[in-house]
Amino acid sequence: MEVVIVPDAAAGGDIIAEAMSALLRRKPDALLGVATGSTPLPVYEALAARVRAGSVDATRARVCQLDEYVGLPTGHPESYRSVVLREVVEPLGLSVESFMGPDGAADDILGACADYDAALAAAGGVDLQLLGIGTDGHIGFNEPCSSLASRTRIKTLTEQTRVDNARFFDGDIAQVPHHVITQGIGTILEARHLVLLATGEGKAEAVAQTVEGPIAAVVPASALQLHPHATVVVDEAAASKLKLAPYFRATYAAKPAWQGL
Repeated sequence: MEVVIVPDAAAGGDIIAEAMSALLRRKPDALLGVATGSTPLPVYEALAARVRAGSVDATRARVCQLDEYVGLPTGHPESYRSVVLREVVEPLGLSVESFMGPDGAADDILGACADYDAALAAAGGVDLQLLGIGTDGHIGFNEPCSSLASRTRIKTLTEQTRVDNARFFDGDIAQVPHHVITQGIGTILEARHLVLLATGEGKAEAVAQTVEGPIAAVVPASALQLHPHATVVVDEAAASKLKLAPYFRATYAAKPAWQGL
């Protein structure tokens, strides 16, 4: 696992956007796994700026969702499909056909979960999966004590996660769904490159447990320690509880330019 400590969220977004750009230059039809929420916005803004500037061609890129609420009506502005279309697909100039996601409004939710897991495999797998992290250490919507071998499935959100997400629903927790479809930890670990972005002091404890703690289901993100190519990008505040921060700074400073993220 590589840990990159950056000054702020904008710097983190720029580093990750450049990694995505480099991937698209090597593999124009790469499948990018995207996360939602406020944390990854600097990544999408920096990548869209590169597309507008002509430094990278994203016309053949493909995008896939990490998770989706269950029960929101089709077209709801806070469904993750709507969010990804608004924040990623449209700014990058991609077509709707380039976008994959689970159907949170399906009559057969269990079938929708299995279908999405199969669709990711049929698409050749995710080349780079962007992840955020919850204050409780969850990735995707794999809440604490999720199986580290889990596949795409339905999950019940913890009260804390619903509280955290209420800001997207006018602060009204009653509007936040109780259930989601999420890629499982086992599914996430199949991506070729995992990139976790965390910003703010509120994520510091979760980051420390993920990077320096034991691999444990109680901290789902700690499963990234099992991956052969996992990168954790954190701002100064989110890195504030890392005991090995000086080592991480030194290794990144000495990293050869040709190695990439």
